[in-house]
Amino acid sequence: MSDNVVKLHYDIDAEDFTTAGEASSGVKKTLTRLGVNPEVIKRVSIAMYEAEINAVIHANGGVADVEITPERVTVVISDRGPGIPNVDKAMTPGWSTASNTVRELGFGAGMGLPNMKRYTDEMYVESEVGVGTKVTLIVNIVS
Repeated sequence: MSDNVVKLHYDIDAEDFTTAGEASSGVKKTLTRLGVNPEVIKRVSIAMYEAEINAVIHANGGVADVEITPERVTVVISDRGPGIPNVDKAMTPGWSTASNTVRELGFGAGMGLPNMKRYTDEMYVESEVGVGTKVTLIVNIVS
């Protein structure tokens, strides 16, 4: 990969499960084109998809900003949703506030934030009730 920084921006549509995953899919294609290690691509794709789906399910959509450097991939998903009242509780596997309708679609199992943490090297969640949430995911390309 060259020394250039690649920056990508995606809008995440609210409650649109037909387009959910387009941003993470686009990043996966870019990383593949740049020749990034497939294991790194897998980790970024899974973590970003989980964050993207959370924005669709819980937050009326949002935006994804991605920065790819030779050292790392940084994904920032921001929304103006209801916020997360208790981030520690939300990090508990299986804990979810998803509606029954969302669960019937196969989402909302409460593994989004835990999977993001599992597949990243660093993860930061900033959330304010009534304002929104910003999730920063970092996956190192070079160990």
